[in-house]
Amino acid sequence: MLDTFKQKAFLINDWQVLPEQGVISRGDEIVHLEPKVMEVLAYFASRAGDVISREELEQDVWRGAIIGYDAVTKTVIKLRKALKDDAKNPVYIITIPKKGYQLLATVKLTDRSVSTNTSAQLQSATKHAGMSLKHWAGFLSLIFFSSFAYWILSPSPVVSKTPTAQLKPPVILVLPFENLLEQQLNENYVDAMTENVINDLSLLSNLVVLSASTSFKYKDKNITPQQIRQQISVDFVLKGSVRKLDDNLSINIQLVDAKSAANVWGKRFSKSTGDIFSVQNDVTQHLFKQFSIKTPTNEKTYLSPRMPANLAAYDHFLSGQRLSKQQSKTSHQAARNEYRQAVKLDPGYSRAYGAIAYTLAFDYRMGWTDAPLETLDRALSLAEQATLLDPASPQTFWVLGYVQLMRKQFDAAETAVTKAITLSPNYADGYGLLALINNSQGKAEQALNYVNKGMLLNPFYTWDYPYNQGRAYYTLGRYDEAIEVLEKAATRNENAIPIKLFLAVSYIHKDRLDDAEWIAEELLAINPEISVSYTAKTIPITRTDIKQSFLADLRKTGLPD
Repeated sequence: MLDTFKQKAFLINDWQVLPEQGVISRGDEIVHLEPKVMEVLAYFASRAGDVISREELEQDVWRGAIIGYDAVTKTVIKLRKALKDDAKNPVYIITIPKKGYQLLATVKLTDRSVSTNTSAQLQSATKHAGMSLKHWAGFLSLIFFSSFAYWILSPSPVVSKTPTAQLKPPVILVLPFENLLEQQLNENYVDAMTENVINDLSLLSNLVVLSASTSFKYKDKNITPQQIRQQISVDFVLKGSVRKLDDNLSINIQLVDAKSAANVWGKRFSKSTGDIFSVQNDVTQHLFKQFSIKTPTNEKTYLSPRMPANLAAYDHFLSGQRLSKQQSKTSHQAARNEYRQAVKLDPGYSRAYGAIAYTLAFDYRMGWTDAPLETLDRALSLAEQATLLDPASPQTFWVLGYVQLMRKQFDAAETAVTKAITLSPNYADGYGLLALINNSQGKAEQALNYVNKGMLLNPFYTWDYPYNQGRAYYTLGRYDEAIEVLEKAATRNENAIPIKLFLAVSYIHKDRLDDAEWIAEELLAINPEISVSYTAKTIPITRTDIKQSFLADLRKTGLPD
């Protein structure tokens, strides 16, 4: 039923809804809806009269994505505004306290996809908005990277029984290890083994290893290496399984040719449960032999960053990571508490120190601290401590670079992130942060080069990758492209203020003042303290001409000075 309402026109009271065009119309009125708002409307229509909980919306519309608590509320507010509904005296959507929402309006499917009159109005409105309807439909696609990435990720035309005949560095995806039954291990530990193998392989410049975030998109998915190859053009897939037998672990590893599905290599390892984090060393050394890789001296020096000595510390670290991804003030405070517990259990765990530093620097960026300078000083101290505890960890150097970027120490920031990429040439987030650093200095073309490379290494990239693309396009005056990618970025994180800032100013240049003002309202809803003057103090832009132009555009959106 939901698919029907997502594809066919329908009436909701006197509004005609055109889901595929992303608009609703009534008489001479035509209103464009954001893709997520239209999805919510279609969902309500498919369940007219039902009381729909917030949890159901998160599961069925956001499909389990990590979102802030107010994301659902804001979307419903936007929908009410579009329908000209009154929350106090609702005609369309009523809020049922502690239960959810209910659609009161009458819903009727119609065979008319769009009337002649509506079609003409729609074309006119779209022309004035400076945006074609195909752009709205494009927001629903999350796999556009395939053709873009083909040139670098496509396999060599030469195929042999071993990977040694590859003319280009082979592209490898490490699938999440399977946690086999019997005496099942803690799932976090099995995921940690997967991540550690990825990290070790990523340290080598003569392999292309896709990121852990891409890997875990395939967790618990019944998919073949050949199907994966159709999606992201990998050459080889590394599969693993872990079985616990009393105090021992049995780990099976297979390297599979993604084109032919033939097993290239396989091996079984036995480890004690107390040696759980060392298995990646054995796996990577055997893989080096299979690919005829001789590890350069400098790479041998930095191989295998330190893992936590205490497995409970790793549990707290992972909990902090999940909370931090929600990108809210409350979730960051909760994440810091988890990281501090990890440090308490393992005082030498560098990544936990780095993670605390990141949350503090992010708090500064968002204006979530009453002592910004002290917050940044504390973040720098923790980030430097993290790199001293483990000079082999690319993640800690990434954090150091991020903190220094917030401090507007651009050269130091670039040096730190370059160190992270030296340690791990396949570190996608390193290229992403280099893009942000270059964007901050007005080097838009270089920023695009870095972010594009990061997106190739991490096909399932997060919101900040298209954000950096859009920011670079804005600097280059390519406003249509900026709007397209920034709107896609917004669907991945509706609470990310940087996206909204650059989306609003891009709208200004396309004479879409209403859209820009809407974004300004959203910014104030997310952070009531935000203003042009505060943004001027916190946003890292070094070139005076670019910064003044950006701030002038921002004032036109209606954001207070």
